[in-house]
Amino acid sequence: MKRATFVACSAAAAVSPRASFAEQMKPAEVVLGDEIFLRESWRELGNRAIGIVTNQTGVTSQLESLVDAARRNTAITVKALFSPEHGLRGDQTAGAYVASYTDPTTGLPVYSLYGPTRHPSEAMLSGIDVLLFDIQDVGARTYTYASTMAYVMEAAAQYGKEVWILDRPNPAGGAIVEGPVLEPQFKSFIGLYPVAMRHGMTFGELARMLNDAFGIRAKLRVISMRGYRRSMVWPDTGLWWVQSSPNIPTWRSAMLMPCTGLIASMGINNATGTAKPFSYAGAYGMDAERYAAALNALDLPGVWFRAAAWSTFGGFWANKTLTGVEIVIEDPHEFLAVRTAVELLVTARSIMPRTLSLHNAHSIDMDWGTDSIRTGLLDDKSSDEIVRGWAARLDAFKALRSKYLLYG
Repeated sequence: MKRATFVACSAAAAVSPRASFAEQMKPAEVVLGDEIFLRESWRELGNRAIGIVTNQTGVTSQLESLVDAARRNTAITVKALFSPEHGLRGDQTAGAYVASYTDPTTGLPVYSLYGPTRHPSEAMLSGIDVLLFDIQDVGARTYTYASTMAYVMEAAAQYGKEVWILDRPNPAGGAIVEGPVLEPQFKSFIGLYPVAMRHGMTFGELARMLNDAFGIRAKLRVISMRGYRRSMVWPDTGLWWVQSSPNIPTWRSAMLMPCTGLIASMGINNATGTAKPFSYAGAYGMDAERYAAALNALDLPGVWFRAAAWSTFGGFWANKTLTGVEIVIEDPHEFLAVRTAVELLVTARSIMPRTLSLHNAHSIDMDWGTDSIRTGLLDDKSSDEIVRGWAARLDAFKALRSKYLLYG
């Protein structure tokens, strides 16, 4: 039985599968960028050495890690590995310090990009000619892998290295784009550039835009996928989902992250720290039936709300029963994650205003990339008024974005 030597990730089961299992897997609809690299593009490296920016999601459609596959090719020289937030194996909690170390199996240095520095340093890049970036995104601006990609590109431009993005699908699809667009005063590691909250781009497309429109100017190459279409959400790709971080165990949690991930700083629990992170919204003592009925009356596209109760494994809400709704995605092609987040907040304000906490202005505004949601809630604005306030900047973003799209 053949097993990958790179990662044995208990959180994400990211080891390469048994050969017999791989042989039984149906061919995916999409050929990933890392598979194109392994089959064809590696020849264009010549004698140049590579560093690989990756984590447990950097696998082929047959669930073999890019690191193992690249090292098996004796013509490819791998000098170092670089890991984002949550670490190389995706087992570190959100915001946890990630250390650098030497991988005991490969002997390669593993440089943390979520530790003392978030930019690859000149010393880290010594002896490396090309940086390969192979990490699965979720399609939300606040997911920090996008910022890591931008910082890798910035360092590459500074130190004269190439960056190859091995492209992957956007699990939420590329057909829907939702605001708000990041406002410059709220720039942070969860939003570096004026990008929509739900941008509807692959990492390859996003990298092209950041590099050109926002002036990074790295020597950039995108290894595009084959068979991918903008209308695809994750199940359409035929690919196996690998947990991208501790609170994103499934593709559904990836779609829900730009929804309920935006409401936790306002006093609404989103079930992180449970078996179904991001799938719930509520609070202690909330009238679940009333909340569900009010939300379902809105007839939001692609979603249904079920009255529910849950408890978290730890943290502030430990040992308390929380009540509210389970967010059931009925049609992922229609689901408006950010609009649904606004409706969750506005409805909570309407039926049980004491559940909302809007005093932590810094945290709320940085999460959303704007102060308009917080001030809109304080000013008793409707959902339509709040969303309309984002329209002009969102339209401008869509026009800019169209120049960098790779897939029809």
